[in-house]
Amino acid sequence: MVRDGYKFAAPPLLAGLAALAFGFKSMPALWIGAVLVLLGAFVVYFFRDPERIIPLDGAAIVSPADGRVMEVAEESFEQRPGRRISIFLAIWNVHMSRSPMAGRIERLEYRPGRFYAAMRSRASAENEQNVIRLSTERGEIVFKQIAGWVARRVVCWKKPGDQVAMGERIGLIRFGSRMDVWLPHGAEILVAPGEHVAGGSSILARWT
Repeated sequence: MVRDGYKFAAPPLLAGLAALAFGFKSMPALWIGAVLVLLGAFVVYFFRDPERIIPLDGAAIVSPADGRVMEVAEESFEQRPGRRISIFLAIWNVHMSRSPMAGRIERLEYRPGRFYAAMRSRASAENEQNVIRLSTERGEIVFKQIAGWVARRVVCWKKPGDQVAMGERIGLIRFGSRMDVWLPHGAEILVAPGEHVAGGSSILARWT
C-alpha cells in the first residue's frame, strides 16, 4: 500500500474496531463499527500499489496511470503540434502515477483550478493539475496529473532536475481523476478510446 494511505485508512479502521469491541451489545454500535471497518478496508484497497512489468523497449511510451483511454486528440503545446492522450481513472483503479519514459524532469508546474468531472474535456485545461515536462533521449513529452470532481489532491514526489526511469513511481492522485499525456508528432499512437491501460506496463505510443 502507498504510505500516504495509512493516515486515511487508520482512523476508520481503529474507530470501527473500537465500536465493534465496546458496543457488542448495541446493534447501532455494531452497524457503525461494521461500516467504519468496511470504509477503512476500501481505503486500503484504493491505495494499493502493485508491481508492474516494465517494457524493455527504449522507444516505448508507457501509460502513466491505470484506467480507460477517453480521448486521443490533436492538440498543440506551446505552439508545437502534437496529440493528447487522456486517461480516466475510476475510483476502483490503482491511482499511482508513473513516468511514461526514462528521462529528466525539466519542469514541474502546479496549476490551481476547478474540479470538473474528470471525464469532461475541459478538465484537461481548467482543473487543478501538476504539469510535468519530461526530457528524454528522443524528445520532450508532457504529462499531467489532473484532479477531478472526487479527486481533490494531486501529489508529485519528484522535483525539477530529477532523473526518472520508465515506469518509475512519481506520485499519486487521491480518489478518482485523470491523466493526460502530450506527445509530438514524432510518436506513433498505439491506443484508441475505450481501451483499458495499466500504468507502467501498457504501451501508449512508440517513437518512430
